Amino acid sequence: MTEHIELKQLNSNLRYRFDYLSKFLNFTPDDIQLLNRFAVILLPRIPVVADTVYRKLLGFDITKQYFLIRNDGFEGNIIKKPTSLTTESAQMTFRKDMLSRYLKRVLTQTDWNDTFLQFLSQVGKMHTDQSGSESINVDYIHINALFGYLEHLLLDILWSHENLDDKTKNLMFMAINKYFWIQNDFFTMHYLKVWNEEDLTSNEPAVNKTKYCCL
Repeated sequence: MTEHIELKQLNSNLRYRFDYLSKFLNFTPDDIQLLNRFAVILLPRIPVVADTVYRKLLGFDITKQYFLIRNDGFEGNIIKKPTSLTTESAQMTFRKDMLSRYLKRVLTQTDWNDTFLQFLSQVGKMHTDQSGSESINVDYIHINALFGYLEHLLLDILWSHENLDDKTKNLMFMAINKYFWIQNDFFTMHYLKVWNEEDLTSNEPAVNKTKYCCL
């Protein structure tokens, strides 16, 4: 039997959109539990992951340029000369901390409730030009490349972990992959400007305004 999906709801209701993606990708509570289990493996390695990600981003002038602009929330002295910017610069330490906190929150989240979906959406929105003073306005090609690179880093860590059987590793691989596609969609819906959000969190706690971003 063919299930009807309402386009207007897809483009205005985060829960409806997430439920559709979950059905399509077969993303279930079991995948969330697998991500939680993977968090135990990844958390001690997150500083290395964050440093590796930003070394990659500083390796190209087209992505390095985004880090010469003051971030909303960053109050330190900012380096504006490309040749002086390193992964140890204050603004890069700030970015690495944001990425670290983002990964910790995503992988340890046990309930993907409406507040958490709003969080995933806001992370995507702030990378466009649609989030006011929080906007970073990064061209999507760099976001897409970063997702691919970050996923490869996480999968490599999982692959080299010795205390898991092959079946569990395979299930974790799939859970990580599904998560990346869901987060990627929560970016692209803002880049494509198809999103017309309804307020669905009146009964949920307010979304934490702590800054999280990758670029």
